[in-house]
Parts: sequence; C-alpha cells; structure tokens
Amino acid sequence: MPVVREFRLPDLGEGLTGAEVVRWLVEVGEVIAVDQPVVEVETAKAVVEVPCPYGGVVTARYGAEGEEIAVGAPLVTVAVASGGGAEAAGDAPAGLSGLSAEVERPLVGYGVVESKGGRRRRVGAAGVGAAPVAPVVVAAPVTAVPMAAAVPVVVPVISPLVRRLAREQGVDLAGLVGSGPDGLIMRADVERAVAAKVAAPAVAAAVVAAAAPAVEGVPLRGLRKAVAEKLSRSHREIPAATCWVDVDATELMLLRRQLNATPGPKVSVLALLARICTVALARFPELNSSVTEDGSGIVRHPAVHLGFAAQGQRGLVVPVVRDAQARSTEQLGEELGRLTESARSGSLTPAELTGGTFTLNNYGVFGVDGSTPILNHPEAAMLGVGRIVAKPWVRGGELAVREVTQLSFTFDHRVCDGGTAGGFLRFVADCVEQPGMLLRQL
Repeated sequence: MPVVREFRLPDLGEGLTGAEVVRWLVEVGEVIAVDQPVVEVETAKAVVEVPCPYGGVVTARYGAEGEEIAVGAPLVTVAVASGGGAEAAGDAPAGLSGLSAEVERPLVGYGVVESKGGRRRRVGAAGVGAAPVAPVVVAAPVTAVPMAAAVPVVVPVISPLVRRLAREQGVDLAGLVGSGPDGLIMRADVERAVAAKVAAPAVAAAVVAAAAPAVEGVPLRGLRKAVAEKLSRSHREIPAATCWVDVDATELMLLRRQLNATPGPKVSVLALLARICTVALARFPELNSSVTEDGSGIVRHPAVHLGFAAQGQRGLVVPVVRDAQARSTEQLGEELGRLTESARSGSLTPAELTGGTFTLNNYGVFGVDGSTPILNHPEAAMLGVGRIVAKPWVRGGELAVREVTQLSFTFDHRVCDGGTAGGFLRFVADCVEQPGMLLRQL
C-alpha cells in the first residue's frame, strides 16, 4: 500500500521567507529518486535546485512557474511504497506496485547550478502499459490512499512545447479534444484554440493599439524585489551623507602599467583601489561598522568583507571578498576576477552575496563621473569611483593633461561625523595620487 508524503519548501538560509518557482524539473506521474532535484527556484540571493528527500511517484505539484512559494508551504507530494529498500528512479518499474520504499534523507546539493537537460521516466495514469503522456493537473494534498485515487486526471499531451504554448496563450488543455492518435493533443489543436479565442477582438485591439502606446506592467519579484526592499529600507533608516573630490590618478595608472609589465597575474585598477580601501579602513575603523537593528549601538567589524558592485545576468549584484585586509594586491585581483566572472555567469552562491562590511562601487565602468549611491544596508559606508579620463590639471603651477577621476564617499552619519568621513576620503585620494604612500602603511 503506497503512502503519500508531502514535501514542503525548506528554509534556504539567510533569513529568506520564500522563493519564486523558475522551472519544474519533474512532472506529475514521474518516478523520482531520493534527493533528486524537483524544482528550480529563485530566491533574493540566487537560483537554486531543490532536491526532494522522498523517492516514488510524484502525485502533485504546487505553484506555477513565476509564482512565489512561502517557506514551509507544500512543493510536491510523492507516493512512496510502504516497504523495501531504496531504488533509483531509472531502475524503477513503470507501475507504483513495483516501487521500493525510499528513506527520507537530509536535503543536499544547494547552490547555483546550470540548467540540465535529460529524459525523465513517467508513470502512466493506469499503471503498467498506460500511454506515456505528461499530466499537467496539479492535485490537492492527499494522504495514504490506493494508487487509483492518488494519481490525478491525465490530460493527453506529450510535448512540453505544446504545454508551454497553451500556458502562454491561456488555453485550458482539459477543454480541448486532440486530433492526434487516441485523442492526443497536438500543437495545431492549441493554435486553433488560440485563433478562435483572439479572432473576435482582434480588430478592436488593433484600433486601440494604434490610438495609444501599450502600457506594460512588470512584476517586482525575485532579485529585483529584494533589491528594491533593501534600498528602500536603507533610504528610510540611514541618514546618509556624501562628499567627493577630484583626484589625479596618473601615478596610480603608471604603477599599474609597471606592475603588469612584470611576470605574474595582471593587476586591475579595482584591485589597487581595494588595497587602498583596506589600508584606509585600518586607519578609520569606525567606517567598517554597522548600526544595530534596534538603533541602540554600533558594531565595529574586526575583518573587512569588501563588497563591490558587479553587473550580472540577474542585474546589479554585490559579491563579497572575505577578509580582504589579509589578502595581497594580487590575491585581491584574483578574487575580484573570480567573483566578477561568477556574477556574469549567474553562478554566485548566497554566501558570496552576503555579509559585506564595506562596499567599493566602480561606476566609472558605465562611463560616468560621479554618483550619490544608496548605502548597502546595513553597511555604514561606500566608496564610489568615476571614470578615469584625460583632463586639464594644474600641477606645480603648470597646466598639464593628467588622468583624472572623481571619488565620492557616502556614509552613515550615525557612525561618524564629517571630519572622519573627510579624513578617510582625503587619505584614499592621497594614495591614488601618490601610491607610494601605501608603503608606509604595509
């Protein structure tokens, strides 16, 4: 006698309360193994695959793609045989009666992964010998019942492309009569239903579209929603102030060219600026801090976990270089490069996107000179760097063409006064103009 197990969305860590369904990896009626990923979800931090601790036949799925599921809410139900040893899904017979019981295990395998293809094995609605069709009905939760009651009604459609077309066009597959063998629903059946659905209002819609531009509503969810909430909180809670200074970066760029002319890993401008930041924070430790949740105190962090803004597949993210103060300039460059590449490929883990104590924002890569950014809550400070560009500059009483940039420094006025912020920014500017000053600090 099979037993139906309900698997709920687990706590994915970092205080997250829910996740958005990106892609289902299993179908209703499919045989799965213990710890097999069943769904790909997007949290505020990353995209992860969620494995199920039960092995058996999937009897129900909860949540459509694009829908947000709360932590603790049902994800899938699985019909598990009542006895026997563990058995891989690929070796299981087509009918539930041949399944062995799977033992519940701790969830494993969290992290950002590439989407994986591959064929899956399904169980027909009537057991052995049933047509290999893929049900699209999501059933309500069930308890221990015979198999006939556990499997939902089957809609005769095989192709995932047909299901996707129907979902995108709002066509109810249960209301269609298929033109294929044994009533199988084909793509042409869905297209005919779409044509019949839109034929009547098509002319009126064209007139409206010609009269006024279309207004598109974009849902705020996933990473964009998390960023919006964090920035809104920062703007609401933190009394931030910004100061800035123009800096002659000619000597810093010369130093970089000299370093890169020698054998070894290439040193980026960002790596040099990161090294300057760690030295400056050692002189002004109050800026490597955060205000407590209730606002009653200030926490000074012993290590510099340096965040930096990077453009990724999912938008702007802030990866974190752990213990930046303990790394050499070359090591900083290597870690910055690794995290930047992970941001571009969308493979950053939640741990690599959290825990920062100070942020370095190089908005010069966008070709702009200055900015007044919002602090990355709960951090107390952020250094911004504009583009480095040739400009006229007075040096030693003479007009010259120099490589100039603008530095901006945004800080939480609760953790320090303007004198401290100005001292930090001036020290950074002096190191950019005279990078040999760093030798006195190392």
